[in-house]
Amino acid sequence: MLKLAEKYSGRPVAELPMLFQRILQNATRDFFRRQKVRSAWVMPLSALFGADNDEDHDPLDTLEIDGNSKVASRPAEQLEQKQVLDIIEKAITTLPLRQRQAFMLRYWEELDVAEAAKVMECSEGSVKTHCSRATHALAILLKKQGIEL
Repeated sequence: MLKLAEKYSGRPVAELPMLFQRILQNATRDFFRRQKVRSAWVMPLSALFGADNDEDHDPLDTLEIDGNSKVASRPAEQLEQKQVLDIIEKAITTLPLRQRQAFMLRYWEELDVAEAAKVMECSEGSVKTHCSRATHALAILLKKQGIEL
């Protein structure tokens, strides 16, 4: 309601219900998108506890790093990975909107070309083009930061 009052106070009264509905829909979608992204990164606490749920159980004992895993085992490696991920995230935010959408749908959400085209409401060729341009732009940006792919 505050967004409606702040940004659209000059609009005719007849338009306000439609504007309010759109603001509410967008806020709801944003909330659920954020929840989806957060839940992808957060492990449920129940997965950390053993089957017996005794008090002496240490959740960190259940976490094992595979020798072939790309997860860093040393703190220095973990810090370096975090810094690289931060640089990549910043580089993604610099992409144009359609390229960022195509890139995130294809490589983050792991949708195929047809699904991404349907979500973006464009042709499959456009999705391929946007993804290609995004990956090339990201490669150039990351190379400037000293990150080799």
